[in-house]
Parts: sequence; structure tokens; C-alpha cells
Amino acid sequence: MIDFIIAQTLNGLVYSMLLFLLALGLSLTFGMLRVINLAHGAFFLMGAYFGITAWSLTQSFWAAVLAGTLGAALVGALLERTWLQLFYVRNELDQVILTFGFALVFADLMKMFWGKDIRSIPVPSGFSGAVSIAGIYFPSYRLVLIAVGISMFVGTWLAIERTRIGALIRASVSDRVMVSGLGFNIGLLFTYVFAFGTAIAGLAGVLGAPITGVYPGLDFEVLITTLIVVVVGGLGNISGAFGQAC
Repeated sequence: MIDFIIAQTLNGLVYSMLLFLLALGLSLTFGMLRVINLAHGAFFLMGAYFGITAWSLTQSFWAAVLAGTLGAALVGALLERTWLQLFYVRNELDQVILTFGFALVFADLMKMFWGKDIRSIPVPSGFSGAVSIAGIYFPSYRLVLIAVGISMFVGTWLAIERTRIGALIRASVSDRVMVSGLGFNIGLLFTYVFAFGTAIAGLAGVLGAPITGVYPGLDFEVLITTLIVVVVGGLGNISGAFGQAC
């Protein structure tokens, strides 16, 4: 019974860290930029597909991680620069309709390019083994996911709460006109933040691919749970999102 409890606790932490990575990106865009991005789940799935394509070409898991992260970031930056910037001054319903529309478009495009089959990415060879914990053997790759989630939480929290760029982001949300008057390019700053949020979603998609698989519809499945975590944890509250995910 004790072995079962330990194993289930560790598996729960793995899923929690994947969920937190999604919630972290959405918390930045939804809570700090005040953008209701219902296409966030699409970036999760998109990053996984980018990673699968890179892995099929290179047979390298790390190339897949890089492709999924950067691919999602570039698409997110393009979406923000061409469409979302026009909707910052409009009401939340307009943002919901726009981003949900893009979520549907992205879903159809991904089906067109990658099909409807369930796909996956093999676990990297360096983490394909198991580690003995309290008398049970647990996959080392899943322990890496737990470490990545905790590291992303600590790093992002420090960046937002303890650095000049974090203070600038918070100030821009509170009074965008005032910060613009001080000479800062708020539009470019918001693009970077939005791209960072989508990059994390893409990273989560690649890291989760060996465990959850990749298939059409996964984007909307993860979006619902992620929205719950972000809203209950508090909009823009990274610590709250981490606590709720766990």
C-alpha cells in the first residue's frame, strides 16, 4: 500500500508540473496582459507537433524541445503583433471570440498538416531508465519533468517579482499610458511576454508528448483544466497557479 501511495503521488506531481507549465503561460497572458487567450491549448498541441516533426528529421529529443518551444513562440508573437494588439482596448468578449476562432483555425490546420493519428515522441535515451525511490522504481524522465516544473516556477517568479523587467511588466498592466510616457516600448514588451507564454505552452507540449501522446482534441482538453487552475489560483498569481496545479 505504501509503495502504491508513493507511486501515485509521484505520478500526480508529474501531471501537476505539466499542468503548471500550461497555467504559467496562460497566467502571464491572461492575468498580467489582460488577454483572454482561449487559443492557449492550441499552442500546447502545436508545440508537440513541431517537436514531433523535428524529432522525425533529427532523431534528437532536444531538437524537438527547441523546435516546439521556438515554433510556438514565433506563432504566438505573430498572432499578438497582427491581431491581439488591435483588441487590447476592446472588451473581453471580443478577445474571447477572436482567440477561440484562432483556436478552431489552428486545430483544423494541425489536422491538415499532421493528420488525426495518435503520435508520440520517445523518451530521451539518457532518461529512459528508472530511479529507486523509497523501495520503488520510478521512471527518471518523469522525475525530470517534476524538476523542470519547479525550476520554471522559481525562475519565472524571481523574474517577475525581483527584476526590473518584471516591475516594468506589472507597471504596464496597471498604467500603460504612464509607462509609455516614460519612453518604454509597451507594444514590444507585450509581444515578448505573450511569446514567452506561448513558448512555455509549446515546451509543455513536447515534454508531455512521451507521456500523454499527441492527438487532435488534446488542445481543448488541457485548456479547460488550465483555465480552472489560473482562475482559482488568481489572475497573474504565479504562486497561486503553482499551488492549485499541485
